[in-house]
Amino acid sequence: MITQIKHEIANFDALEIIQYVQQKFGSDAVFSTSFGIEDQVITHLMAEAKSKAAIFTLETGRLFPETYYVWNRTLEKYKLPIKTFFPNTEAVEQMVTQKGPSSFYESVENRKECCYIRKIEPLHRAIKGYKIWITGIRSEQSTNREDMESVEWDEANGIIKIHPLFHWTLSQVEQFLKTNGVPYNPLHDKGFPSIGCQPCTRAIQAGEDFRAGRWWWEDKSKKECGLHVTTK
Repeated sequence: MITQIKHEIANFDALEIIQYVQQKFGSDAVFSTSFGIEDQVITHLMAEAKSKAAIFTLETGRLFPETYYVWNRTLEKYKLPIKTFFPNTEAVEQMVTQKGPSSFYESVENRKECCYIRKIEPLHRAIKGYKIWITGIRSEQSTNREDMESVEWDEANGIIKIHPLFHWTLSQVEQFLKTNGVPYNPLHDKGFPSIGCQPCTRAIQAGEDFRAGRWWWEDKSKKECGLHVTTK
């Protein structure tokens, strides 16, 4: 099926890809948003296409106030329901009781444990039962993502992933936001190209890698939480 999808959408733009997913998969598709600029473009296009794909977000409990701000703005503008998934309460309580609220700074293993509890496990629940997972991934966002494809099989989650903005540049994203009046996180104007949990995200300096502000205390090669690590 992946080969067929790749062939059928080979010359489509982002809106046409979303329309294709709507026509072929309808409510069997799901879109994950973290309210970053790419995800905001996708949300706008989904509203334009009158997509029936479900939309969800992961509420980790450690988000920036600015993320909640753009979340509300998005609901107000597009009137699209965004289902919210929280981490398992008992798992969070146990981790924080045993290791404290900032254990993720102490080792990669602890950080991955926190990511798993707050993001990966809720993600499994969020995409369960769907056939297509739409994301806002762009290939230039990190080395790991350059190795991905615009349509691929996610072995860990047993689902086909489609990235409508895969070949977009950052300037294309920013121009789309401006042209279409799309609400976006104000932290993007303060040097935050990638925005996750507040304790694990900082602004980057000129010349730094796109992902340098995420888990900045770790080696560059480890800078993924596991949401988009694909086995081909």
